[in-house]
Order: sequence, then structure tokens, then C-alpha cells
Amino acid sequence: MGTSSSNSVDVFVAGGGPAGLAAAIAARRHGLSVLVADGAVPPIDKACGEGLMPDGVDALHKLGVTIPQTEAQPFRGIRFVSGDKKAEAEFPGGTAYGIRRTTLHRIMVEQAEASGVSLRWQAPVTGLHDEGALVAGDPVRARWVVGADGAQSRVRHWAGLDAHQRKNVRFAFRRHYQVTPWTDFMELHWGEHCQLYVTAVGPAEICVAMISDSPKLRLEDALAKFPELSGRLRDAAYVSSERGAITASRRLRRVYRERFVMVGDASGGVDAITGEGLCLAFRQAALLGECLATNDLARYQAEHRKLNRRPTLMARLMLFLGNHTRIRQRTMQVFESSPRSFAGMLAMHVGAGSTRDYVSNGLALGWQLLRT
Repeated sequence: MGTSSSNSVDVFVAGGGPAGLAAAIAARRHGLSVLVADGAVPPIDKACGEGLMPDGVDALHKLGVTIPQTEAQPFRGIRFVSGDKKAEAEFPGGTAYGIRRTTLHRIMVEQAEASGVSLRWQAPVTGLHDEGALVAGDPVRARWVVGADGAQSRVRHWAGLDAHQRKNVRFAFRRHYQVTPWTDFMELHWGEHCQLYVTAVGPAEICVAMISDSPKLRLEDALAKFPELSGRLRDAAYVSSERGAITASRRLRRVYRERFVMVGDASGGVDAITGEGLCLAFRQAALLGECLATNDLARYQAEHRKLNRRPTLMARLMLFLGNHTRIRQRTMQVFESSPRSFAGMLAMHVGAGSTRDYVSNGLALGWQLLRT
């Protein structure tokens, strides 16, 4: 892998996960020299649902990153399952993939290297200084320092950007099973205190991710509450061990100060229930590359907030449904009887359609709920 022998670059990125690599690739596309440092050894893994929505695939493509079809499992839509009720819809356009997080990371590392990004692995970022950052205690000079070190970002803390307007934390656990997928939809199973995502990531492998409010609830205990799903997995062998993560909804007051700027989960985030975390990070990265090249982080601050609006709205809606069983069941009843309503919600979820379409679909759904 590429390394950097220089201790002076245009852009230093702290964190070599998907958000950091995307920001690095975006900066290189604007001709800036870039160094990425991370204390981990690639490929970097993280507990997530491993579904890449069509808007996420498109955001990656705009960064020059293509997912080979042999590396991922396509799916054509979303299915909600809540008790005895089911609703499904196909995406209005584009391709969606189930892809192992480690596979996605490897593909992005390869693209970063091909773009000319310098990479330092097993090199933890240990602090900031007036002209850049410290990597394993050694100073790196950089015109810009990008914090891409996740939801619990130390760079954000060091840069004095921890102040937030809103914060909500939940807990996720994930495991892979060796089983033939029974559908070409991503499934979201709703329970009383948790949600389960089921995504095919290969022709004989699925990812099951659980999100809940409790740090003590584990995947096997949650599966026991979903008889149909647990029955499908009863004889399936584990392909991976259970892995946990924290998912946070957080809105920062500011995402930059002087030369220090945040991207991805380090810049705030939306609950993983939306499945939009990666897409949002990739879009932020593309915007940040433009703003670094034009020396306009004020624009990044303003447009960063705009990028977050739709995913934040969807997160609030889905968390509301998760917390109110009776309303969720009535909503599912509407979705079952009126598939166009669910298709409209899915279109909004992936950013397809106009504001007028969103308002019209929301009013129609509200009216149907009043009639049920």
C-alpha cells in the first residue's frame, strides 16, 4: 500500500474508514496532495447492515469508485415486516448492493491508492497542533485536517467541535450466516424494542444486523422474538462472530474551525435505522473536496446541513414508528392496502422525486391513516 515520505501535505485525513477514504479521493480529484493515517490494519470492519442503497452507489460512482458485480449481491427494493403485516417496494431507479464492509473498504483503499492518496496504517493520530496533526507523536503539517474518525471522534474533541444541538445513542450488533437468500429485497423486521435488518451479501450468505436502545440486548435474544426469521436461520452456520457498534443521531453546532473540519459520523450523523450513513458520508466527502479546493469551508458548513435534512427526517419518522407499535401497525396496514404509499416513502428515502412528491405522498398517507 502507498505511503507518504513527506510530512507536509495539502490535506491530512485522520481516519481511514469509508468516510475518510472518500474525502481523500475527493480531495485528490481536485489536485490536492493527501495523506490518510489510521491506527488500524485494513480492511477495516464495522457492525452495520451492509446494504448500499442506489443513492449510495451513485455517490460512490461520482467519486470514481465502482463496485464490481462479482464483489456484491444486488437487491431490488425494501420489505418491511411487522408482526403479520408485510409491505415491499422496488427502488424507483438505480442499483442497490449488499456488500461486506471489509470488501467495500478494500475496494475503496485500492481506488485511493490509484488516485495518488498516501496511506499510513497502524499509525494512530495522537493529537493536533497549530499547523496540522500528530501521527504516532510525529508532526504532520497540513493546510487542512479532516476528522473522519467516527462517531466518538477524538479529532472533533481536540478541535473544539463537540458542541451539539441534539444527540441520541442506540446500539447495533451484527452477524453473518451461511444460508441461501430467500428474497432479493432487503428486509427490515420491526419488533417491540428493536429492529432487525436482513441483507444478502452473497449467493449463500446473509448479514443480520440488530439495532436497539439497550446495550445489553444481543442478536440471539432479539431473534427469538421473530419466529419466522429465526426459523429460517435455525440450521445456518455462523460465518462471522457477533460484532457491536454504537449508532448515534447527532447534530453539531459547527463542523469546522480554522483548518480543522469533520466528515462522516465525526461530523454528526443519523441513526442507522435509515441505512443512509454511507451515502451521506460519500456526499459530504464530495462536497468537502470541492470546498477544500476553493478554500470555502463556510459553504461546506451550510451545504452539510442541507445534505443531512432528508436522512434526519427519515430517521425521525422511522424511530417514531419503532417506538409506537399501534401507529406502526396502522401504517403497515395502509402500506399493505396501498402499495403506492410505500413506494412513495421508499422513493423519498433514497432521494428520488421532488419536494412536491414528498408532500403529496405524506398527505395521502396521513389521510389513509385517519381512515383506518
